[in-house]
Amino acid sequence: MFHKKQKTKEVYHHGLTTGLGIGLAVGAVAGALVTKWYKDNKVLSADDILEQVKSDFLQDGPIEGSWIHFKKEPLDKFAIKTDVYTGGISRIEEGQLVQYEFTADAHTGSIIDIHKIED
Repeated sequence: MFHKKQKTKEVYHHGLTTGLGIGLAVGAVAGALVTKWYKDNKVLSADDILEQVKSDFLQDGPIEGSWIHFKKEPLDKFAIKTDVYTGGISRIEEGQLVQYEFTADAHTGSIIDIHKIED
């Protein structure tokens, strides 16, 4: 009888540790997938992106004005498929007002395109 009780404890202990190990593994995988999904689907605000672009421009000198469209637009260009914000920056260069337009990825804030607006 003593051996049967001890064997039952061993089986129970083995099952418990196996279940705990499986639970931890499933939890880790689920956590990694949720984190990846969140990073892939998070969207920065238009204000945050405009502040980032303004900060980059301010490294080269003062700016006169800035704007951004608050509505995201889909971009499908070659292999790039994402949502973007468009905006602009104006500054004085060589005594003349110069305007730039930019396109920024709504998920990462990366500038996808920027160009000077010619008169």
